[in-house]
Amino acid sequence: MKLLLVLLFTFGLSTACLAEVTIQVNDQAGQPLEDAVVELISSQPGSGKAVHAEVRQQDLTFVPFVSAVVRGTKVEFPNMDKTRHHVYSFSPAKEFELKLYVGKPEAPVLFDKAGIVALGCNIHDYMQAYIYVGTSPHLAVTGKNGLVTLAVPAGEYQLVLWHPWQNADWQPQKVTLSAGQIYQSSLAITHQQKPQKPKKGFGAYTGS
Repeated sequence: MKLLLVLLFTFGLSTACLAEVTIQVNDQAGQPLEDAVVELISSQPGSGKAVHAEVRQQDLTFVPFVSAVVRGTKVEFPNMDKTRHHVYSFSPAKEFELKLYVGKPEAPVLFDKAGIVALGCNIHDYMQAYIYVGTSPHLAVTGKNGLVTLAVPAGEYQLVLWHPWQNADWQPQKVTLSAGQIYQSSLAITHQQKPQKPKKGFGAYTGS
């Protein structure tokens, strides 16, 4: 089943010459869609402040399913389960491996290259998650309400949209952020079920 994401952009000027950008992402049925990444890349890029982020292993799944971080961010991978996990990625944007462990690894993982990082677990094949590593500090992931709100300086930007289920690369759109304007765009995806804890009796390996 293909769904069409409809994005509604509303802009209003706030203090310090910032444009507040509210983006609503819906599916073809008009229902809010979560886990879509929105990035606004300035025509005059500056250095974004890298912060720490976290992807948990909880209830035999990765939480959150989709994360968005700026390049240079260090990400923690705490294991909240009693079951040991073996986290890895073979993605060109970041190859790493955290062998069987519980609790918190000794050091976070540095994501220093822009791109999409697909996460997996060597013990539980169904466990999947994604980290979108952007070049701009102006990026966010839609929640269950399909909304993101960003405060950015008024000006020209490249709007980038990404979702794990998209059917093809989405071409960036040039937008000029100012007050009182509305923009719409769309992204075709094939709807899938997010990874979830399997039925009882599977995935109980604890390691040693």
